[in-house]
Amino acid sequence: MSSALRPYKRLYPQLGQRVMIDPTSVVVGDVIMLDDVSIWPLVAIRGDVNQVRIGARTNIQDGSVLHVTHKSASNPEGYPLIIGEDVTVGHKAMLHGCTIGNRVLVGMGSILLDAVVVEDDVMIGAGSLVPPGKRLESGYLYLGSPVKQIRPLNEKEIEGLLYSANNYVGWKDDYLTESQTQP
Repeated sequence: MSSALRPYKRLYPQLGQRVMIDPTSVVVGDVIMLDDVSIWPLVAIRGDVNQVRIGARTNIQDGSVLHVTHKSASNPEGYPLIIGEDVTVGHKAMLHGCTIGNRVLVGMGSILLDAVVVEDDVMIGAGSLVPPGKRLESGYLYLGSPVKQIRPLNEKEIEGLLYSANNYVGWKDDYLTESQTQP
């Protein structure tokens, strides 16, 4: 097991096929990553007090922090972190106890807090703050601190969500091939 992967209370990260985790990143505990996920340099993912689940072909870019909220008497399920498929999480984003749908772009430096729900096909502009419990409706661009719905996404932007995720799958494959050919 890579030193980037660490157990917590006998819970080990679980990886699908062709997952890349940069050795400078840390992935702890109850973290499930499906096929073709890429975790880029200096990412911290802590599934210690609840579960983190990352869908297929999702990329978590450099310096991002992913965490959860514990289960308690007042919140029996806590807030796990659930990320869908084909999601691009930009550099230095912070995701905490939220649910993100499929084909979402989380802009660089954005912060998504507990109980946030992001529906499918959403773009969140760089530096946005999504406050606790906010729901972002499918098919829109959101931006700001706090985040506001700006306008509907056009067809090209919606296609771009999948394009971005696919680019990162290709780059991840290049990195994996490169690491296998090094002495």
